[in-house]
Amino acid sequence: MTIGTDTVTWTLSGFGDEIDTDPRVQIAVLKALGSQHIEVRSAWGTNVVDLDDDQLGALSTLLASEGMRASAVASPIGKVDVSLDADLEVARLRRIIRVAHALDTPNIRIFSFFRAEGVRADDIRDDVMTRMRLLADEAEREGVVLLHENEKDIYGDTPERVLDLVESVGSSALRLAWDSANFVQVGVTHPHDAGYSMLRPYLDYLQIKDADATSGSVVPAGQGDGQVLATLTALRDDGYTGFASLEPHLDEAHTLGGFSGPAAFGQAARAFDGLLRSIGVSTK
Repeated sequence: MTIGTDTVTWTLSGFGDEIDTDPRVQIAVLKALGSQHIEVRSAWGTNVVDLDDDQLGALSTLLASEGMRASAVASPIGKVDVSLDADLEVARLRRIIRVAHALDTPNIRIFSFFRAEGVRADDIRDDVMTRMRLLADEAEREGVVLLHENEKDIYGDTPERVLDLVESVGSSALRLAWDSANFVQVGVTHPHDAGYSMLRPYLDYLQIKDADATSGSVVPAGQGDGQVLATLTALRDDGYTGFASLEPHLDEAHTLGGFSGPAAFGQAARAFDGLLRSIGVSTK
């Protein structure tokens, strides 16, 4: 593709709680980086699934007063063992949908279930599909979109199983969020080559982080083995116009998220911006 006079523009967002527990600080840093959107995983140290009505109202008011919008609710749905009662996760999704409606976003990030140590992914496939179908049914009824992230150690952690998941469930309410670093950390050392073409028809959201294949450490975009630049270039050429959400994980990472702090978050944003500039993509 030859870059013409029309600028390709994507919408920049970021996981606010990677910056600070206080939403005011989260917003200030994101705005300083030129973003008018935030991905909400927790606020005041409370995960989105546990926000009470007062906290949710305060967060919604704060975002509106600052001219910020939520790009997605980064929920923990599906980050539980697949052996748990399926109805429990459906009930948690209903709580998350309440958050998404309050923050005026249709997008909810989800996962496809952990399994016990020693259990093969193939052995939980049917249980995963049953649960994902139940979640998709709920999403369809409520008019929201579930964005499956290829997290480590869940059923959908490799391109092949992610494809199996989205095609087997076959719901318009189940789409994909692409995370290059997570693919690298489960041994997919060339994720763009291995999975981009098969998953692109279902890809609606981009999470920005990279990883070193040897150490498994998360690094700024373009500094690892995740083929981030190749993926960004392909998205540009495919006409992608969606969100690009920074999730740096440069200080620490754990089961329910990670942390970077303002300085490292800014470092990650600058690395990403450099990649975008090199291929003629801007952000808003």
